[in-house]
Order: sequence, then structure tokens, then C-alpha cells
Amino acid sequence: MTRNNPHLSRRTALQTVAGAALAGVAGCLNDNGGSGTLSDGTTSPDGTGPLTRIAVEGTTLVVELSADADVDQVNLIQPNGELSGKRDVAAGAQQVSFEIGTAYAPGEYQVLALKGEETVVETSLPIQPDLQIVEMGIGKNQPDQMWDGESDEIAEEAFVTVENQGSGPDAITKLLFMGDVPYPSGEEGTNYAENEDVSGIYDPETDTEVREVIIAADEQITIYSSRSPFAFVPGGGTSCKDEQQSGEFNLILETRVGTPRISQTYDIQYSASEKSDTCEITIDEA
Repeated sequence: MTRNNPHLSRRTALQTVAGAALAGVAGCLNDNGGSGTLSDGTTSPDGTGPLTRIAVEGTTLVVELSADADVDQVNLIQPNGELSGKRDVAAGAQQVSFEIGTAYAPGEYQVLALKGEETVVETSLPIQPDLQIVEMGIGKNQPDQMWDGESDEIAEEAFVTVENQGSGPDAITKLLFMGDVPYPSGEEGTNYAENEDVSGIYDPETDTEVREVIIAADEQITIYSSRSPFAFVPGGGTSCKDEQQSGEFNLILETRVGTPRISQTYDIQYSASEKSDTCEITIDEA
């Protein structure tokens, strides 16, 4: 596979370790029909009423009903008060679900259980992602954190570990390295920062650059760069010299649901060397 840039003939790739199984963030019902979220993300085992569990699992909102629930419809109301969806409850059914995807409006959602035209119970839960950058590193320095591939390719790429500490899913749509890296994502490098068709994320399983990576609530994943931000390329951003250099760069994640851009600044140091293969790079969180 060939990279879509004139400087490197390597596979173009994007990644995401899709991580763990779907994580559930549950809203648990109390005796008065209200809702809450336990610290361990589980529901109260002694919840009462027709709704026994409400949880976000992956990109789906799941509503579980008691065996004796006298309910024939469940509605989901968006934070703006508009109807998001409604589900008929068949006789004997104990679960309905709503696919929320990664294009939903974050905020407080209302779940209504109805019998005919009458609301039997109403409860709410927040659906809001909260992505945090946990760690990033360079393949050359930490090859054990990378995928199983050719060492020269891995050396030029980076890994980023991301955690969703919120209660709803999100999609990471772009991975950027801006500033004093050897081959940045802006005009002095791969120049894809403003290109909506390029994510800069590599998926080892498909060996290709993917458009987005979905991260569920309470999930931690590792994604990889695909555009060689740490490759020394003639005419690129930073080249090694016979004297030590230092600078800084911003790691940026663009997302679809929550905060549009999540960034972390890093200090970067280059050892004294005119040859790129002997030039050492060190990074630290600023």
C-alpha cells in the first residue's frame, strides 16, 4: 500500500485498537423513579418499578423492564425536549434499545415508560463523552507499544492512549501533530490538518488509514498515527543538526460528539547528530 504523500513510499495507514468489549454506563432507578449512576457503572440490583436498568452499551442505549411491567411503549427524549425515538414493548418483552451512534447531542436524556397515553414512569440519565489523553509515545522509543510490523515503519509512527471517562460514546476523527516534530501534520509536513478526508489514524487489523475510531463510555483504547510524524524528511518540519535542539508540539484529537478538539502539549528534544538514524528524540509532557 502506498502513502499519499510525495516524500514517503510506505503504506498509508490508520489505526485504532478497538479495545475492550462494549462498556456500559448505567443509570439506575431509585424508589421514586429518579435516576442515578453508581461509581462502578452498574445498576442497583433492587431497583423498583417497570424500568430496572438503563445503560449505554457501546453506541446503544438499552432499557430493561421488569417481568411484570405494564408498559406498551418507551420513548427517548433528547436534551432539547424533542423526541429521539419510541419503541413498542411487545407482550413479555423485557428490553428495548435505541441506537444513538456518534452523532447525538450530548446532555440529559429522558426515558418515559407509557401505558397507552399515560406516562407510567419517567427518569433521566446524562449521555456525555469525556475523552482524555492518557499517554503518547514514539515507535522508535517504545516499539513494544506498537503493532507487529516492520521496525523502520513503526519507528516513525506514534501511539496515543485515550480514555473515555464520560457516560456516552464518541468518535475520534483526526490525529494531528502540530509544531516542532520532524514531519508535522501542517504545511511543513503531510499537510492534512484541513483535509476532511484524511484522519491520520492507522488500523493494524485492516492495514489501512481509517476515517474514525469509536470509543465507548468507560473505555480505554490505543490509536496509532499513519502519516509518519517522526520521520526525518528533507524539507519537513525539524531536521537534526550537529547541536542539540529543543521545542514543543501539540498532539490534537478531533472528535465528533464532545469537545471538538482535545490537545496536549509536549516538550521535544533532539540530540546532536547530523544523521537522522543516530538522532535521538525525547518527549515530555509540558
